[in-house]
Amino acid sequence: MIAERERMLDEQWKKWGPYVSNRQWGTVREDYSHNGNAWGHTTYNDAISRAYRWNEDGIAGICDDKQLLCFAFSFWNRKDKMIKERFFGLSNHEGNHGEDIKEIFYYLENTPSHSYMKMIYKYPIEQFPYEQLIYENARRSKSDPEFELVDTGILNRNEYFDLFIEYAKINHDDFAIRVTAVNRSTRKAPLVILPTLWYRNNWNWGHGTYQPQLKSSVKGVIDIEHDSISQTKFYSRNPDTEALFCDNETNYEKIKSLTSDAKFFKDGINDFLVHGNHNTVNPDKNGTKASFFIDTELEAGESKSFDFRLSPHDMENAFFDFDYIFNLRKNEAEDFYGEIQCDIRNEEEKNIQRQAFAGLLWNKQFYNYNVSKWLKGDPKYDAPRNFDHFVRNREWRHMQNKDIISMPDKWEYPWFATWDLAFHCVPFALLDPGFAKNQLKLLTKEWYMHPNGQLPAYEWDFSDVNPPVHAWSTFRVFKIDEKMNGKPDIPFLESVFQKMLLNFTWWVNRKDKNGNNVFGGGFLGLDNIGAFDRNMQFKNGDHLEQADGTSWMAMFALNMMRISMELALYNPVYEDMAIKFFEHYLYIAEAMENIGGAKGGLWNDEDGFFYDVLQLNDGDSISLKLRSIVGLIPMFAVEIIEHETLEKLPNFTKRMDWILKNKPELANLVSHWEVEGKGGKHLISILRKTRLKRVLARMVDEKEFLSDYGIRSMSKIYEDEPFKFTVDGQNFTVKYTPAESDSRMFGGNSNWRGPIWFPINFLIVESLQRFHYYYGESLQIEYPANSGEMRNLEFVSDNLSQRLCSIFLQNENGERAFNGGNKLLNHDEHFKNYIMFNEYFNGDTGMGIGASHQTGWTATVAKLIKPKMS
Repeated sequence: MIAERERMLDEQWKKWGPYVSNRQWGTVREDYSHNGNAWGHTTYNDAISRAYRWNEDGIAGICDDKQLLCFAFSFWNRKDKMIKERFFGLSNHEGNHGEDIKEIFYYLENTPSHSYMKMIYKYPIEQFPYEQLIYENARRSKSDPEFELVDTGILNRNEYFDLFIEYAKINHDDFAIRVTAVNRSTRKAPLVILPTLWYRNNWNWGHGTYQPQLKSSVKGVIDIEHDSISQTKFYSRNPDTEALFCDNETNYEKIKSLTSDAKFFKDGINDFLVHGNHNTVNPDKNGTKASFFIDTELEAGESKSFDFRLSPHDMENAFFDFDYIFNLRKNEAEDFYGEIQCDIRNEEEKNIQRQAFAGLLWNKQFYNYNVSKWLKGDPKYDAPRNFDHFVRNREWRHMQNKDIISMPDKWEYPWFATWDLAFHCVPFALLDPGFAKNQLKLLTKEWYMHPNGQLPAYEWDFSDVNPPVHAWSTFRVFKIDEKMNGKPDIPFLESVFQKMLLNFTWWVNRKDKNGNNVFGGGFLGLDNIGAFDRNMQFKNGDHLEQADGTSWMAMFALNMMRISMELALYNPVYEDMAIKFFEHYLYIAEAMENIGGAKGGLWNDEDGFFYDVLQLNDGDSISLKLRSIVGLIPMFAVEIIEHETLEKLPNFTKRMDWILKNKPELANLVSHWEVEGKGGKHLISILRKTRLKRVLARMVDEKEFLSDYGIRSMSKIYEDEPFKFTVDGQNFTVKYTPAESDSRMFGGNSNWRGPIWFPINFLIVESLQRFHYYYGESLQIEYPANSGEMRNLEFVSDNLSQRLCSIFLQNENGERAFNGGNKLLNHDEHFKNYIMFNEYFNGDTGMGIGASHQTGWTATVAKLIKPKMS
C-alpha cells in the first residue's frame, strides 16, 4: 500500500504508461484532406500502411510521456487479411448509428503509477468478419440495432483466444511484460504473437531530421538507440526468438500509387507474414519498427505465457527477478485497492468499481496537436486546405497540446473533451487526486484556453459549446482531495478560479444572445434533445431561450460563488467576488422567471415543469412543452451555505442582506433563503420547495422519466404520443426512443432522446443530496410516483444510485443489464465477470449502447458505490 502511494507522487513513475490510443484513423489531427473529411482521409484499411504525424495507436500500448518510443502487441490467427495491430470499428458513415468499435476487450487492472496493468482481448480463431460487419451495418436502418461481433456467430463454441496482457514496472523505466494466450475452443489453433516496438515518426515531415534506430545482432534481444530514451534493450525470455524489422514509414505506393525513397514500410511485417513477401522486412535487422516473431499453436483449452522485458540495463539474464516483481506488483495493487475498498462488503460492487478505476487509468493518452502547425501543413508535405470553404479549428491557432490527458474512450473518442474531463476527474480524485487536479488546471493554461476565455470543447470542433461544469468539478475535486489529504489545496483552487473568471466572462459576452441573462447554443443544448436543432437560425428573428442553458449558467454562478467563499476564508479579497457571483446568480434566476414578459418565464405552472421558450420577434413567446432532461437541469443550480461560514464573511453577509431587503424582486426569487436558528444552513436554489416537488413528481414517475436503471433523457409518454411542433413552416416530431436515435440531425451519434445518460444522472443524485441536507425530513415525496410510499430525498438519491449501479450488477438470473440479454456475455464463465462502461444505456432495459469503454464519465459509478458498514 505504502509503495504505490509513494510511487503515484513521483512523476518519474508516470513518465511511462498506457498512453497509446486504440485508434488514430479518422481523427482530425491526422486529416490532411482539402475538405475536412477526417474519416475518409485515413481509413482502417490504410492505417496499417500509413505513418501518423501526431499520435500512435496499438493494442494495449504503452509509451513515454512524449511518445518517442511505443510498445504494443499485434496478433495474427493466420486467417485474417491483415495482422491485428489496432482495434477495428466502423467509421461514422459506415455505422447505422455512427462510429462504433467492433472488438471485445476489457480493462481489468491498473494502478495510478501504472506499476501493474492488465487487460484482456478476445481474438477470434477464424477470419475476422470485417466485411460482414461493414455490410450488415450499412444494410440496417436507424431503427435497427447495431450489428455486433457477437451477432456474427464467430465466437460460437468459444472459437476465440483469450489474450491477457500484463505489465509490471520493475522500476519507473523498466517493464516486465507478459502475454498469456488461452485457446478457449475445442480444437488446436495457430497464433502469431508480435510484441512490437516502434518510434513515432518525427523525422519525415520536414521539422526534424534525427532518426533513431532499433537493431538486433543476437536472437532474443532488440537494441534501442535513441538520444532521449533511457531504455536500451528489449528482451524475450526465449533466447531463440527471432526479430523482424521494417520502418515506420508510409507506404505511398500502396495508399496513393506514388513512389517513395524508403525501402521498408510500416506494413512490412504485415506483408512478410500475410503475403509471404520477404522483401518487405529488413534482412540487416535494423529499422524504426521491430517485432519479436512468436509463431505458436495452442491445443484445445491450452494456455501459454510469453515474457518480455523493456529495460535500460544490459543484462546477461534479464529475467532473474521477473516473476518476483510480477507477484510483488500484483500484491501491491491488491493492497492499494484493498484500502480504497475497505468498507465495501459486496464483492460484486468491488469488482465493478475496480474495473471502472482500471478503465479510467487505461484511458489516459498522450495527446499531441499543434493546431497552427497542422493548419499550415508540413515543410515536406503541404496541406491542401480550402480556407474559403471549411477548415476545422482555424480560430484555435494558439493551441499546442503535448500532454498526458484522460480520454473519454481511446477508440471512440481518442481526444480530450472538456466537459467529459470534468466528470472523469471526480472518480479520479478517489484514486489519484494529484492527477485530477493537474488535469483541471491543464485545460485552463494559455495554450489551451482561447484568448477570449473559451475552453476548447473537443477536437472535432474546439469552438463548440459544452455545459460549463469545470468549476463544479474543480470544487468537488478540491473537497475530495482535502478529505483524503487532511488539508485544503488553496493554490490549486485559486489557480483554476482565476481562469474561470475569464471563462465566465466569455459566457456572459458570447452566449447571452440579447444581454438578458438567458443563455443557449451549441451542445449546451444537449445534442438532439429538442424538436429541432437548437442552434437553428430563424429567418424572421425568432429565437430559442433554453431552460437548460440558463440553468447551467446559474449553476456556474453558484459554483463560482462557493469557490470565492472558500478562498475568502484565507484571503478576504475574494469576498467581493463571492458577492459578484451571488448577484449574478440572482439576475439569471430572475431572467428565467420573466422570459417572454409573462410571470413564470421558462417555468410552466400548469405542467409543473421547465420548458424551452420560443421568443417571437413580436414580443410574444411560445412554451415548447416537451418534457426532457432540459427541465430537470434547473435542479443543479443549488448551493447550501453553513451559517458559520457566513459569520466568517461579514462583507458578503452585509451585502446579501442589503440585496434581499432593498431588491424585493430578487428577494422573492430566493424566498427559501432561510436560517434554521443560529448555526443553521442557507439554501440558494432556482427551485422553491413547491416547484421542486412538482418537478420531482415528474422525474420519479415510471411512466415518464424513472427507469429501473436511472433517469431517462426524455419522458416515456412520447413513445405512444409523439410531441409535434411547427416552426417556419416546418413540421417537427419527437418520439421517445430508449436506445439509439432514429435521427441523424446532428450526425451519426445523435442519441439523446431517451437513453440513460450517466453525467446527468450523477448530477441529479448529487443535487438531491444537497436538497436533503437542507430540508431533511421536512421534504418528502411519493417515490416512485403513485406508489403510496413517502420518502425523503436522501432515500430517493440512494435509490437512484442503486438503479444506476444495477446496470452493472448481476441480477437474480445472473445477468448484467448492460449486456443486453446476450447469453454468452451474461453467463459464460469467461465473460460474465467482465464489465463494459458504455457511453449511455437503454432507457427501458439498461443495455449499454454507444462507445463501449467510456469510463470517462460512466466511471462515475465508482463514486456512486457506497461503503456498506457492517
